[in-house]
Amino acid sequence: MNSLTFNAMQFHPIQRNDNQIWITSAELARALGYAREDSVSRIYDRKSDEFTSDMTLTVKLTVKGFGNGNSEKETRIFSLRGCHLITFFARTPVAKEFRKWVLDVLEKEVLQQQIDTRVKINSEQQAELKEIVDRRAQGERRLHAEIWARHNRHFRITRYSDLLAIHFQDAVNYLETLEVKSKGSIYIDEKQSLEMLCVHARFFQAWWNTHSPALAKLNPLLVTMLNDNMFSMSSAISGVSKKCGFTMPNYDYDHMFELQTLPHERYRLLK
Repeated sequence: MNSLTFNAMQFHPIQRNDNQIWITSAELARALGYAREDSVSRIYDRKSDEFTSDMTLTVKLTVKGFGNGNSEKETRIFSLRGCHLITFFARTPVAKEFRKWVLDVLEKEVLQQQIDTRVKINSEQQAELKEIVDRRAQGERRLHAEIWARHNRHFRITRYSDLLAIHFQDAVNYLETLEVKSKGSIYIDEKQSLEMLCVHARFFQAWWNTHSPALAKLNPLLVTMLNDNMFSMSSAISGVSKKCGFTMPNYDYDHMFELQTLPHERYRLLK
């Protein structure tokens, strides 16, 4: 990402080999409305114990000098998470607005990195999927193989370890709701389809509750209209669940879509 813009101010992110966006303390100070370029560095000096190495560090940047000479200057830079933490200590009128902007950029960046690099599920996630299949197959080898075959066809992969991290939640839901007959064959009936629909509707509600305040700044009327739809969706989920006799997964829905919760961690938030 070569540039970012906030309130007509254009940032020039520092390029490093860690797939993160880094912003200089001087640019961050200007974005937060400080007159002095060292204001953010001074905030950091007071609160340095609350920052980790992936939030801020110092690098040597080449700056243009007088005439034809250039020189290196040690500069403090902040990742997006570091920028987000700085906003809690800043006291400028624009700090709150900038904080929400950083969260939006951070979420887009995390998702884009996963898409660009096609991050696959880690060993812990693989083990979780394997546990579900082993439990549901109950030792029947043919059923065990059939469940994996259905899973891999559904996600268009050759083996379950190739599953992308952004699809981990869907895989958990798919394997847990795949209905197995007593004789070991698998089928998907109307009840299962309704259950999957309700689960995904509940996930969308969780995302909406977390991010609708930011969307309301772009289109307050649309958010008001969709809030009414969310209320109706809650009633529908409750009614369908009761009629079909299934129980919704008891996730910590209030926190699973917060931006500090990485996608591969969201689905461990079972209460």
